[in-house]
Amino acid sequence: MSDPSVGGRDGVPALASEPRRGPGVPDEGQGLPGRWGVPDEGQGLPGRWGVPDEGQGLPGRWGVPDEERLARAALTRLVEPGDQTVGRWLRRMGPVALWRALTGKGEPPPGATGDRLAGCALRAAGLDPAADLALIARRGGRFVCPGDLDWPGQLDDLGDARPVGLWVRGAASLRMWALRSVAVVGARACSDYGAHVAATLGAGLAERGWVVASGAAHGVDGAAHRGALAASGATVAVLASGVDVPYPRAHTELIERIAEQGLVLAELPPGAHPTRARFVLRNRVIAALTRGTVVVEAQYRSGSLVTARRAQQLGRSTMGVPGPVTSGLSAGVHELLRGEAVLVTDAAEVAELIGGIGDLAPERRGPLIERDLLDPVTARVLEALSARGGNDLRDVARESGTGCDEALGRLHELLALGFVERHGDRWELVRPADRSDGARRGDPPNRGNRVKGLRR
Repeated sequence: MSDPSVGGRDGVPALASEPRRGPGVPDEGQGLPGRWGVPDEGQGLPGRWGVPDEGQGLPGRWGVPDEERLARAALTRLVEPGDQTVGRWLRRMGPVALWRALTGKGEPPPGATGDRLAGCALRAAGLDPAADLALIARRGGRFVCPGDLDWPGQLDDLGDARPVGLWVRGAASLRMWALRSVAVVGARACSDYGAHVAATLGAGLAERGWVVASGAAHGVDGAAHRGALAASGATVAVLASGVDVPYPRAHTELIERIAEQGLVLAELPPGAHPTRARFVLRNRVIAALTRGTVVVEAQYRSGSLVTARRAQQLGRSTMGVPGPVTSGLSAGVHELLRGEAVLVTDAAEVAELIGGIGDLAPERRGPLIERDLLDPVTARVLEALSARGGNDLRDVARESGTGCDEALGRLHELLALGFVERHGDRWELVRPADRSDGARRGDPPNRGNRVKGLRR
């Protein structure tokens, strides 16, 4: 039930009637925390910098009037996430006027149908945004609105599909974490390969200082979160339900741990349950919030492909991890890679693509062997030696395209390095005692410090 001390015209709670307080002036029991972190003596919500409020009031925010915060909180119950029609109304009318219009306390929004207004009227029954704000505060959370210092500006790229506000659990700054975040998404019914890759990516990105964002679902999402947590890193779970309704239920412990070590956020108010449409709409927030999206295993009709394609539309980096061509779980990722997505295989390559100057992946190359360090002429002489029996100097010179004197000089170099042996006038390759170790033709049997010697 609403706090009777919070009232306004037309049944809309209006905190504007409360006297404005200057910086650092505590509230004297009316339940509103001071603007700059001075503890409220009234109603129990945290002050701005973690100073506890001892009562039940509505927390003040940077630059967003309390009435607007109440209106946006109410709208999260009245309308579905991502509704662009509501977004246009919100942009034109403002949150307070739209709230009144949708609850029958003002003129209907332009173009609103009777069915829509009737649906909003049903949802408005028992609507109590003040209670929702108090509930989220008791759970250690907050409601972040456009205009707050903690609001991630990149969400504004969604235009009229921008969230009305975000319900957040966790102590970290959402805006700061989002500045260096990357989404790792993929199949729910992933393979062992997909789970391993997702967990490795989550851990590797966390170790490089990136925030790993995902949807806390089964499969790839959960593996990515666990990888980041195992590396003592930062991770963000974007839910398609209220932040106090863990979904899937099997991930209750995981989501609670993310709320303690990272951030859990949702567009839906406390107590809201997920639906199929809400999962799809949730993906646009993941795409907009992060600097890039990595897809690990996805079928053709995977929700993770929705996230990746929305990321492409928003100008974010889109990446995919390849998998077996015989697996249906790889089909969606491979189709993505045939388009504008970039192939990545580990966290270093992801960081190189979306990071700043200096975030470079290590050079990829095979193992270094002694033969690689021979100069071209000496290498040709070595290749000219037959693996069967001895080799005459003239034959070596002819096969290598050098003169006899040049070939002789090179053979003596190879002799000193342990590649060849001389038996009278014949030259032979040194035979490895055991070729099961992968030794190639012409490799010396006793490696020792020969690579070091070749470099001198």
